[in-house]
Amino acid sequence: MTDLKTKIKAFSKSINAEIKDIRAHLHSNPELSFVEVETSKFIQNYLKKIGIPYKSGFAKTGIVGKIEGKNPNKKVIALRSDMDALPITENPQNKYCSINNGVMHACGHDLHMASLLGTAKILSEFKDEWEGTVLLIFQPGEELLPGGAKLMMEEGALQPEPEWILGQHVLPDMPAGTVGFRSGMYMASGDEIYLNIKGKGGHAAMPHKCTDNVLIASHIIVALQQIVSRHCDARIPTVLSFGKMIANGATNIIPEEVKIEGTFRTMNEEWRAKAKQLITNIAKSTASGMGAECEVEIRHGYPFLVNDEDLTHEAKKNAIDILGDDKVVNMDIRMTTEDFGFYSQKYPVTFYRFGVKSDKNGSLHTSNFEANDDSLETSMNTMAWLAISHLNK
Repeated sequence: MTDLKTKIKAFSKSINAEIKDIRAHLHSNPELSFVEVETSKFIQNYLKKIGIPYKSGFAKTGIVGKIEGKNPNKKVIALRSDMDALPITENPQNKYCSINNGVMHACGHDLHMASLLGTAKILSEFKDEWEGTVLLIFQPGEELLPGGAKLMMEEGALQPEPEWILGQHVLPDMPAGTVGFRSGMYMASGDEIYLNIKGKGGHAAMPHKCTDNVLIASHIIVALQQIVSRHCDARIPTVLSFGKMIANGATNIIPEEVKIEGTFRTMNEEWRAKAKQLITNIAKSTASGMGAECEVEIRHGYPFLVNDEDLTHEAKKNAIDILGDDKVVNMDIRMTTEDFGFYSQKYPVTFYRFGVKSDKNGSLHTSNFEANDDSLETSMNTMAWLAISHLNK
């Protein structure tokens, strides 16, 4: 295995320029969730080029490739990349700037795809030196409900069923060449909240003749904060935030309706269900008590993401084996969400991070986000080594 590790590192270095070019192309040609048509064609063409069979059309644009090593029925694992971009206009000064106006790979999915294609090439090159089968999941719609992971599983894309699924995600504040792991609970569930307060609008100088729907909306936002501070077990990570409020009145007009949008995130399914009922009850009763009504819509989003304890410990140990102890770190829990959580509800999974820090990169989901593509050599040879080490165990 030591000799194989050396060969993998050398091979990943030899294809690094090619994988960087793939990333540059994908970054310049982003596509939104569930319409990743040209992206899907590009990936399919590359898989054909390197001789990897695949099936396509899952959740419209999804692809599942298959690489068989020796004794392919011994074990089956899957490696996953998402494909979609975000509705963001990229800073034109960014390297490989998007040519699709208003669409940008601001979450690193271009690196995820390029890295998995590089990993696929490594696994294919050395398929006579590992046992089992590897599925390659190129998944649409990670950024948009209901999530491509859920749809691909419902459509039976993961055949034969894997005993373990690995996924990775960029982290802009972690140095390139570094990876991070966390066993157990890692990322939160995420639900979308839509409130619509309706009442009698009117002249702002005569509030006694109307319901002050702006004031009512404000009371609802304040009242809902007690859900986290007074109803939630303090040991359960929970976030309730509102980021959008539309009160389309004027300085002297109280509008007839006010819209509020927010998110609820946690790491406990029982509490998740209870909290959503509390949100509904408090919003409706607060509005009713002040003479208005409140329509409540809560869109059930991604589940929490939990990493398998034993397999993630194994993955971390094998990452240290190929990268060195100083390049592998422990991650804390995150209240961000990932539709990879759907996989974790059905299969043992390991979802980990790889660093892409550069001198220029801004935060994820912003127009200034730039990733250091020197990270690709590390990300592809690490994922390949994690897969092979497990399959040959």
